[in-house]
Amino acid sequence: MIVINGASRGIGKFLFNKYLENGEEVIGTYNLTKPIDNESRYYQVDNCSNDSISMFVKSIQPQLKDITLFNCAGTNYNAFAHKVDLNEWIKVINVNLIGTFAFISSLLPFMREQNFGRIVNFSSVVAQKGIPGTSAYAASKAGLWGLAKSISAENATKGITINNLNLGYFDIGMISDVPQNYQEVILKQIPTHNFGNPDEIFNACEFLRNNSYINGTSIDISAGLV
Repeated sequence: MIVINGASRGIGKFLFNKYLENGEEVIGTYNLTKPIDNESRYYQVDNCSNDSISMFVKSIQPQLKDITLFNCAGTNYNAFAHKVDLNEWIKVINVNLIGTFAFISSLLPFMREQNFGRIVNFSSVVAQKGIPGTSAYAASKAGLWGLAKSISAENATKGITINNLNLGYFDIGMISDVPQNYQEVILKQIPTHNFGNPDEIFNACEFLRNNSYINGTSIDISAGLV
């Protein structure tokens, strides 16, 4: 079954609908943005609460078999480092990095027992580029690289893989928060001069789901943006 952490909007919602259309068993989570479609397949989960995650896992435990976990939940906060609100900065780390780890940790026992698991985290090229004002987001996404390395080494003999997709800019998700004038700057930096089609993200997800020998790595899916 497929569990999508953060499935009520953006990339998570796109993947949720795509897999549902393909006849897969899919469960999605949300926190603040309650879905209006397929409500029975959604669970409200606070990524920053261990109790909330534990209750969620307990409620779906009978369905947990051949698990693929997509970690799409995330938040952002832009500010220059010398001007940050530290609480807002920490919130990004808590949601994007610690919350992602908490979800992985809660499902790993089931994966290990079944000798199968696929984990795909969504990182970002922002962590590689050094974009002013993005220290919180970049740090949270860079942390996923080391996380995947460690967890892959711990669980490789159990048939479990964990990888990251370092996303560039797509016609979905957080690009809507980028001012139009900066979107034009970004387009000039992308070799193809266009934002990505979300179907390319789905294709990459399927590639990782169906490959047991790609493990602990981070793959750029950014049309050559560096």
